[in-house]
Amino acid sequence: MTDSVIPGIGMGTFRLQGNDAREAVKSALSLGYRHIDTAQMYGNESEVGDGITSSGIPRRQIFLTTKIWYDQLEKNDLINSLHESLERLKTDHVDLTLIHWPSPDDQVPMAEYLGALRDAQREGLTKHIGVSNFTCAQMDEAVSLLGEGVILTNQVEVHPFLANNKVVEHARKLGITVTGYMPLALGRVMEDETLIKIAETRNLTAAQVALAWAASRGVVVIPSSTRARHQKANLEALDVELSPEEIARIDRLDRNERIANPDFAPDWD
Repeated sequence: MTDSVIPGIGMGTFRLQGNDAREAVKSALSLGYRHIDTAQMYGNESEVGDGITSSGIPRRQIFLTTKIWYDQLEKNDLINSLHESLERLKTDHVDLTLIHWPSPDDQVPMAEYLGALRDAQREGLTKHIGVSNFTCAQMDEAVSLLGEGVILTNQVEVHPFLANNKVVEHARKLGITVTGYMPLALGRVMEDETLIKIAETRNLTAAQVALAWAASRGVVVIPSSTRARHQKANLEALDVELSPEEIARIDRLDRNERIANPDFAPDWD
């Protein structure tokens, strides 16, 4: 299990809009989630902020993450966009700010945008800083620029069909927690025979098995769901301990099936 300062499971809000986003966040917090993940690009920071403020849960108890989009990476743009995010989120700081994607073709030097992110941290706009969709080489460059222990996490796609072993292992060596997005592969885990069979023998769901597998690797998971019963089941998945044999069976499902692969993505490991 992860020993990071980031709670081991978060409520992901990718693709949630309007009142769905607002109510999903409020529901998740009422069930016991204390980690909420959003991004500028999701177009729902305002609704996520509404969900948090209407939940009755004190802001200091919630670990809130947002991400800077790649068109805001120049120094002044980054700081200004983070101020705008905070305004939408109705808070004076976030707990974690990530660079959502490395600058396409290095149009903005990493030293510039990571330096700006560090400045935002020093100004108190964000408690922690991190990256997302960074390759092993990019993580190395980030650590060489900022020093060890500064980058809290690299948020990358992780699910049974894309184990992303190289990045997960390299991050561990660098002392960087991996946060796995799309841990249910946009619902595809629910259709996999191996996961279904393991779930049936344990009276679990295939989604719970997939989440437990990721957690067993020390990966923080941020599944997205609008339904309270699914949110609750996902939360309970962190209490599931899979056997080494079950983990090995799930490991064999890895087929490098990447879902998030836009044309501006880096050259993946």
